[in-house]
Amino acid sequence: MHLDVNTVYNTILKDIMYVDSVLREKDSIREEVIKLTRDIVRLSGNVVHSVHQGKYQEAREQLTKARELVDKLMAITESHPDLKYSGLAYNGLSEYVEAYMFYSIIVEKTIPSLNELKTPIIPYLQGLGDLVGELRRYVVKLLNELKVNEAEVLLEAMEAVSDNLKIIDYPEPLIPGVRHKVDVAFRLVEDTRVLLLNTKNSLRCLESSSHK
Repeated sequence: MHLDVNTVYNTILKDIMYVDSVLREKDSIREEVIKLTRDIVRLSGNVVHSVHQGKYQEAREQLTKARELVDKLMAITESHPDLKYSGLAYNGLSEYVEAYMFYSIIVEKTIPSLNELKTPIIPYLQGLGDLVGELRRYVVKLLNELKVNEAEVLLEAMEAVSDNLKIIDYPEPLIPGVRHKVDVAFRLVEDTRVLLLNTKNSLRCLESSSHK
């Protein structure tokens, strides 16, 4: 029995053509994911900036646009889980989670659930970790305005996020980047606690000296 080279060629050609069609579609979707991710990151940054500026209506509009892009990203990657659950998509989704939660806490006085966010769990955890840093920035702003009571409430929110994140203790391959963010969040909470205490002590000293 002799090897039929034509059969070899035609069999491989058929499979290669199939593979090429699959990869062509995936490459097209990947390009769209890159664009969507870039826009989600930009809009999420705008949301955070607007909240810090007290421009809540503007922040809400930017968040709505980001939500639409996230929905689109989830839809086009549904049949391509390797793209959906990739660092490429996670980059934008984690920024979105952070922005959505930051807006909700500061403006709406609540926080969305994972189910409401509709993102994979890794960017959810990454966004939670980054949220602590954004809340700290807002606490500093409040302390500069001597709004100590509001700052105390946000410190408690920071602690709530940090304490719950500590429960997630798995190897790096399972939760890429999360453990580092948990460590950073813990340090930020402690630094903010000291900052708040120092501010309160300074105000007490000022109050005491003014009564002399």
